Amino acid sequence: MKTLAVIALKGGSGKTTVATHFALGAHLRGVDTLLVDIDPQHSAADILSAREAPGPAYVTSTGRNVLAAQFGALSQRKDLMIIDTPAGAVEAVSEAVVLADLAVLIVRPTLIDLSGLARSLMLVRRLGKPSVVVVNQAPPARETVEAPLVKRALKGLDYMQAAVAPVIVRSRSVYQTALERGRSAEEMSDRAAAAEIAALWDFVDATLAAPTQDAATG
Repeated sequence: MKTLAVIALKGGSGKTTVATHFALGAHLRGVDTLLVDIDPQHSAADILSAREAPGPAYVTSTGRNVLAAQFGALSQRKDLMIIDTPAGAVEAVSEAVVLADLAVLIVRPTLIDLSGLARSLMLVRRLGKPSVVVVNQAPPARETVEAPLVKRALKGLDYMQAAVAPVIVRSRSVYQTALERGRSAEEMSDRAAAAEIAALWDFVDATLAAPTQDAATG
């Protein structure tokens, strides 16, 4: 079983949106998935509970008990466990990162978010875990040209020597509309969003499948 931790110490990054889309994306591809929601708000669990069609399993937990959740997933022979972590709770996030095969760090292309990301990167690197950064809620590129704030963010990430996912998640209302019904953007009519989130999950899935490669160093 692989374990994926989705983290953002800065709130408002869209971490739960990405984590639930990962869980749904894996489920739609036939992967027996458990999402463990250790965020006290339990937004990920609330989203998946609204799903009418069969979906990934989910439980609520805490950072202190996430190891027990992992043992439970192993006993149920799950293929994948995704941990949605709380913002700002360094101890709980650390518990999740220790158990993870890969940490996915979520960041918006803003100076405040990049500052928060620096703390997340330090944490993950201190624990010796591979990581990849996903740029989220970015404005759409115009004729393949990125907006200035996205260009600045990418330069900042390069300066931090962060491994960055090749897929940028754009600011699209369909992501929230889909989650209100417990669905993925892949199940909605917005083809651009569906292709975007599918490509991101395929990248993360491929990275998880290569456990000897350190995504933090490429």
